[in-house]
Amino acid sequence: MHLYRQSIIIFGLIVPVLIAAVFVGLGFMLKSKVTESFANKESKYKSHEQARVAAMEIESQVVRDRTHLERWNQMLAQETASAVAGNMREITEKLPPKEIQQTAFERPSGKGGFGAATAQDSAQIRMAYRGTFRTLQRAFLELETRMPHLQLQELRMDPSSNQSSMISLQATYTAWEN
Repeated sequence: MHLYRQSIIIFGLIVPVLIAAVFVGLGFMLKSKVTESFANKESKYKSHEQARVAAMEIESQVVRDRTHLERWNQMLAQETASAVAGNMREITEKLPPKEIQQTAFERPSGKGGFGAATAQDSAQIRMAYRGTFRTLQRAFLELETRMPHLQLQELRMDPSSNQSSMISLQATYTAWEN
């Protein structure tokens, strides 16, 4: 039996233990890869769910704001000079006539001001009014509230030579259009 003892130890104990160790090592490697893959897929799923929830929230905001979008598109589709003139006429009708008077209104041809530097369509509007500071301030606040696509380009205020409580105001706007 002494002759086979070494072969029995090598092939009966050491080789099976080594083969079992290889299988156990492969099992641990496989388990770690599966765990890593699961964690990766789980994190991707969580980020996908967050993106889906955020997209649903944005979609609900878009649905709520769709009426505003349609109103804004209508506003941008209007001819700017007539829309500004009409709005200013409505605004000045509500204000005391002694405190505000239109002295000039013109629409220069061609792009100018901010509109010349961009590819976006725009129109330029120049207006001049004489009135009290408070009334002019209220009128232009109302105009800019009604027409948010107007961008003030230039504003000049000078004291009126006729009355001390009146000022002359000249404003140039760039109106963004479709």
